[in-house]
Amino acid sequence: MGTTVIIAAAAYGATAGLALPRAAYRLSVEPGEPWRGRCPDGHPLRGWLGPARCAPGGAGGPVARRYGPRAAGAAALTAAACAALAAAVGPRPEAAVFVGLAPVLVLLALVDLAVHRLPDVLTLPLAAACAALLGAAALLPGAAGSWRLALLGGLALGAAYLVLFLINPAGMGLGDVKLALALGVALGWYGWGVWAAGAFLGLLYGAAYGLGLVLSGRAGREQGFAFGPFMAAGALTGVLLGGFGA
Repeated sequence: MGTTVIIAAAAYGATAGLALPRAAYRLSVEPGEPWRGRCPDGHPLRGWLGPARCAPGGAGGPVARRYGPRAAGAAALTAAACAALAAAVGPRPEAAVFVGLAPVLVLLALVDLAVHRLPDVLTLPLAAACAALLGAAALLPGAAGSWRLALLGGLALGAAYLVLFLINPAGMGLGDVKLALALGVALGWYGWGVWAAGAFLGLLYGAAYGLGLVLSGRAGREQGFAFGPFMAAGALTGVLLGGFGA
């Protein structure tokens, strides 16, 4: 049963990951700009999901031209995250919530890496969906978390990141604050210990990466970088710890 769940989660993650590149490309714009509607060669984009490449025979020549993130990389990352969540949480109701929403986190990470932005069109619905779906999971037999703590965790982590933003607006964006709402809900589900671990690890991962950039000479102390992926990685680590320990 456990192996079947993990394989199914990995297959879902890989399928969803293959559909992310076009959405990531379309959403990777500066604040105030409309979502991209054309590829770099000027061809109109149809739909939001799928690979990010021009069709053969277009302006790019006889071979399809790729743009945006690589589909194989997105699929591998999403499959690995979904499989890890399924292995940690097992056949409990919340597993469907965490695995189901994992591709949205990967999409947010891809957009943040591209333009240092976390769009409201993803962060706010993600927080609402995570809260609502975990509320439904809490009503099912076998659930191992607390919906009340999940809601409190979302508010607490969102408030903590809001304080960090107010202290240093240049080092953190409001998109990080809104993402923290969803991550706090997921972490709070398994209690304050998991919440604290996931929140701390997100900051630790980001700080370690920033320090590495400075020490290697690839960035100055004041240069910003995409922090969303590290927040997501910290939350993923926390949820995995909570799932294995539940």
